[in-house]
Amino acid sequence: MSQRKANVERNTNETRIQVGINLDGTGNCKLETGVPFLEHMLDQIGRHGLVDIEIIAKGDLHIDAHHTVEDIGITLGQAMAEAVGDKKGIVRYGHAYVPLDEALSRVVIDFSGRPGLEYHAAYPRAMIGEFDVDLLHEFFQGFVNHAGVTLHIDCIRGDNAHHIAETIFKAFGRALRMALSYDDRMADVIPSTKGSL
Repeated sequence: MSQRKANVERNTNETRIQVGINLDGTGNCKLETGVPFLEHMLDQIGRHGLVDIEIIAKGDLHIDAHHTVEDIGITLGQAMAEAVGDKKGIVRYGHAYVPLDEALSRVVIDFSGRPGLEYHAAYPRAMIGEFDVDLLHEFFQGFVNHAGVTLHIDCIRGDNAHHIAETIFKAFGRALRMALSYDDRMADVIPSTKGSL
């Protein structure tokens, strides 16, 4: 099994993002984004997905966090696509339900090669601390567009905005972990009847 790692940089007039990822890690995260709540969510991906993630981001936070959050999603998606490679031997599909007190979310992912996002989460308030909950959709949209995955996110219930967001990110990490795991019976096979993804 080859090492599934990638390092990607994205530099624009609005942000400078560096992402390192190891899909066969232990959940270690080093995060310097200037957006504390996003770092808390990214840490859930790493810990529950057993993916090592390093992200250093500098963005125009004096305006707001929009460009930084979206561009982190984009760059993480690019790193994911590079690290997963030709997808030989992976399970391909992953799903998870995760509760946190009253909140419950379901995430389903397909490493299909086709970007698509269905995001269904209603938050009882617009801000979690200083973080705009609308940016969570932007993060996932950027991710799917550049990782080439189909991603369904559904918050089934929840009253607390922080709990809702955290169940989504924990479930996303768990779904990634399942989809990226190896099936020994498919070791040299791309999991598609087309023969490519």
